[in-house]
Amino acid sequence: MSTLSAAGFDVARLDDATIQTLASELDPSERQVILLAGTERPFCGTLLDNKKDGTYVCRLCGLPLFRSSAKFESGTGWPSFFESYAKEHVEYVEDVSHGMKRVEIRCNRCTAHLGHVFPDGPKPTGRRYCLNSVSLAFVDAGAPLPVRVASDERANVRVG
Repeated sequence: MSTLSAAGFDVARLDDATIQTLASELDPSERQVILLAGTERPFCGTLLDNKKDGTYVCRLCGLPLFRSSAKFESGTGWPSFFESYAKEHVEYVEDVSHGMKRVEIRCNRCTAHLGHVFPDGPKPTGRRYCLNSVSLAFVDAGAPLPVRVASDERANVRVG
């Protein structure tokens, strides 16, 4: 059974077997970040300086997560956005690791670790979604979004 977001994407939670199949192509450092909530070093991610128009999707399952129009330069060393593609596409989890209290963000469909969200972003939301580049794939505006799971073929998928 599919659960569609307001943006028309299936956000039903994927089972562990599907997640492991999708993760089979990840290298060990990518697995550390995406599956084990690691963090890539600042200023080294491949999407930090990307200024193209398009959509940032989950590297694991392909769910659209952020639009380029919501990206901003935060100076933190990680790609930053002030709002998600759709509220149902991102999951928020309390993170008290490393002696800090933060809010971890994950892909709501496959639970891939994306980064954290902080309350110090620009208007209109005041949020700063701080992402690991390795957790994302970029799709140029006008290009089709990736079909990583069968439910994507049935969903009312809209680009951009």
